[in-house]
Amino acid sequence: METEVIDTTDEVEDVLEEAAEETAATDTSEATESKIELKRKTHLKGKVAKVALGGAIIDVGQDKPGFVHLARIQEEPLNRVEEALDVGQEIDVWVLRADPNREHIELTMIEPLKYDWRELKKGMVVSGTISRIEKFGAFVEIGAERPGMVHVSEMANKFVRNPHEVVSVGEEVTAKVLAVNRQKKQIKLSMKALIEKPEPAESLPTVQDALKEVDDDLPVPTAMEMALREAMERSRGDSNVAKGGKKSKKGDDALEDIFSRTLEGYGEK
Repeated sequence: METEVIDTTDEVEDVLEEAAEETAATDTSEATESKIELKRKTHLKGKVAKVALGGAIIDVGQDKPGFVHLARIQEEPLNRVEEALDVGQEIDVWVLRADPNREHIELTMIEPLKYDWRELKKGMVVSGTISRIEKFGAFVEIGAERPGMVHVSEMANKFVRNPHEVVSVGEEVTAKVLAVNRQKKQIKLSMKALIEKPEPAESLPTVQDALKEVDDDLPVPTAMEMALREAMERSRGDSNVAKGGKKSKKGDDALEDIFSRTLEGYGEK
């Protein structure tokens, strides 16, 4: 492409049309093979073809020229394009918009954010670097306009008294987005949401279980012992029924009968 300096912003559109025609005329099969699908934030290598008061025409090896506006050349204020760019200079650019209906590709030399506010969604997983630690949590640079914040309660599946117990400044972490508040510029993150929950520990024995184990350990009473207990209970009942403190005859006979039968059964064993 022929390189020249354009001095008036009114001629920018004419220059873009001319650059598009030159690009189409000089297009080769090799250049066509190098073309890629252009999406927003696509990183490209380019060469400054022409400069104007309003920006610069950039050859990025595509079927149409790219254009960088004066305000998108650098973050610091810039009065003239020539203060930052020279014709023929190789630069890094990123796609802002590649509208098939337009004759040029809108570019920027300012590296775009990894995540715009509209791109941040609840539930998505992001990675970043711990930039600051406070008592209540830690801030994570994830490539957004503002850092995300992991509250101390969202750092681990266990109680964390101090964030320094879990993370340190400069550490790379992965977290899940819990909430995004564009108006307040807040991004809430969770590290523990991506950590497998530990299997529940075996429950401690209850009092009832302990008593049951004690009962199971007690010796089982023999038939003779059970018969004696039954006889004693009946004897007490008959004694309460007897008048004047005298034991009833019927109760005595029943007790003797129980003893006899019990002893007979015990002797057979």
